Amino acid sequence: MSVHDELTSVQRCLDELCRSVGRLEQQIGGGGLDIRRVRADVDHLRESVALLRETASTAASTRRPDLVTIPDTPYDSTLWTDSDDEGLGARDRHAP
Repeated sequence: MSVHDELTSVQRCLDELCRSVGRLEQQIGGGGLDIRRVRADVDHLRESVALLRETASTAASTRRPDLVTIPDTPYDSTLWTDSDDEGLGARDRHAP
């Protein structure tokens, strides 16, 4: 399944959980600390899934940069005839 399908499935389950918590509130009353805590947790889950959905849509919209192919053939050694080896000094000189 794709990320979008998974998020849709999570959202459906979360909606069902919210409806179930609403039915529980009606049956046992909404004033108790326990049911208020469950309601707050469900609301927090809704916010988290919404943030996750935004992050997933942003990640899907950003494209990977195009890859650059580097050939396997060796470079032309004449490109480096006038340069020194970095950190080693010139070829005809010795370190003190």
